[in-house]
Amino acid sequence: MKYLVVLYDGMADYPVEELGNKTPLEAAVCPNMDKLAKTALVGTIKTVADGLKPGSDVANLSVLGYNPSDCYTGRSPLEAGSIGIDMKDTDVSLRCNLVTLSDEPEYADKTILDYCADDISTEEAAKLIEYLAENLNSDEFKFYSGVSYRHCLIWNNGTLDIGTLTPPHDITGKPIKEYVPSHQNAQKLYDLMKKSYDLLKDHPVNKARVEKGLRPANSIWLWGEGVRANLENFKEKFGVKASMISAVDLLKGIGKFAGMNVVEVEGATGYIDTNFDGKAEAAVNEFKNGQDFVYIHVEAPDECGHRHEIQNKVKAIELIDEHILGPVSEYLASTGETFKILITPDHATPLSLKTHTNDPVPFMIYNSADSKKGVETFNEKTAAETGLFVETGHSIMNKFINE
Repeated sequence: MKYLVVLYDGMADYPVEELGNKTPLEAAVCPNMDKLAKTALVGTIKTVADGLKPGSDVANLSVLGYNPSDCYTGRSPLEAGSIGIDMKDTDVSLRCNLVTLSDEPEYADKTILDYCADDISTEEAAKLIEYLAENLNSDEFKFYSGVSYRHCLIWNNGTLDIGTLTPPHDITGKPIKEYVPSHQNAQKLYDLMKKSYDLLKDHPVNKARVEKGLRPANSIWLWGEGVRANLENFKEKFGVKASMISAVDLLKGIGKFAGMNVVEVEGATGYIDTNFDGKAEAAVNEFKNGQDFVYIHVEAPDECGHRHEIQNKVKAIELIDEHILGPVSEYLASTGETFKILITPDHATPLSLKTHTNDPVPFMIYNSADSKKGVETFNEKTAAETGLFVETGHSIMNKFINE
């Protein structure tokens, strides 16, 4: 038996007026998805338990069969693992976004204009993070470069007693006054954020970006704090040799801590311009090389949701269907082996909210050896209408592999 998971990050949504009161998934033309849905087990799943923040970290851990209440130690430590940082037990890791802030004189009076600085390239970002490291690294704090706008700060002998740190994608377009770190233990973090603006606002990389009509990455924003992560080995947990394919450090880190084979795909960006074909090819190669289980994570629908890019969210869903789900499912069918496919978002990222929610999301499990009656087309509405509801999100992986 082979197992394929296609994880459409942030795909679930609410009806959108501009789409004729359809969700992006309802509006998308997805022949491969709908073909599978006709004989699949279809329902809804609560990937984020009440009381937990609906981040991709918690939600993907849940889909992968890990109970976040038991194993989640924060978002940034998972990304730190992907970058290759060997955290000490006394370290605190924080996600360090490169963001675009407005230019009011006082830092607290500024507004987050863009949580990702116009999708700053990894090459440009590396120069900025290196510059910050040269000026701000100390025995207590060290900066590490990641991918695009996503980076890492390690706080030696840090504390998690720092109040609430808000993800920047939740407050895009809002003044930051109410969201800057205010806890007394977080004052050093706030100082780093303010110093980063003074260092970055006139950096040559940012001057060149402004000349090109791009937003400058003129500040860091710290959030996603946590301590060293530990996950049960996925093969020991489920008995299958597994691979992770993703563009983002978070999923790569989860894969690494779970003992999965983490596959690098050239041109995988996390956006709608990602290398969809390359991800499909990588998945097929993993199966050919003897892997039993491949998890393909695609970030693009989520990014479109955060930016209120209605047509791009529809297009992202269609591109995954055409360039990933279609080719990989066709390959699996051609082998003559039985196989299963799990299709689901990790969470909803409604265009109207531009952030994540913990609403139940649709899922389907296709089994090539089973011809049960499914649904004609797969979306939020048809999934809810089946009446099948999986309340405990982390139980879905056992259901997928063992039932």
